[in-house]
Amino acid sequence: FRRGNTFAATAFSSYGAFWLSFWLIVQYFVPMVIANTAKALGPGATTAQVTAAAGEHLNVILGLYLFMWGVFTAYMFIASLAGAKAVQVVFLLLALTFFALAIGKWNASDSWTHIGGFLGILTACAAFYTSFADVANATFKRTVLPTGAP
Repeated sequence: FRRGNTFAATAFSSYGAFWLSFWLIVQYFVPMVIANTAKALGPGATTAQVTAAAGEHLNVILGLYLFMWGVFTAYMFIASLAGAKAVQVVFLLLALTFFALAIGKWNASDSWTHIGGFLGILTACAAFYTSFADVANATFKRTVLPTGAP
């Protein structure tokens, strides 16, 4: 990181932590919730009953997890207002992605999850453009691809 670039350091470190924590949740926490749900329902519970009951708990938990990342991303969006417009677009789209996915989890809604997925794809496209523009502009030492002046 460039010295003194608190915004970039916070963003890259935090979203790196997001992916590590998400992996830990999927790898360890989800199976633990399923196992504990099966134990709580007793030996007579069917797989469908365990899956439904565990799914309800997981939707609430993962919805809250995604919502809180949406809150973090929203304040990163506010901080991005001091920077390039392209970076602002990335953070706005990412915040909307997290909020849509959280709503999708809380409502067990495929529609909201699909909206979140679509927003995630738009976020990736915006981030790809922004990163390519930054690299190209720095390499050629002029504006090859505009990012929108702060």
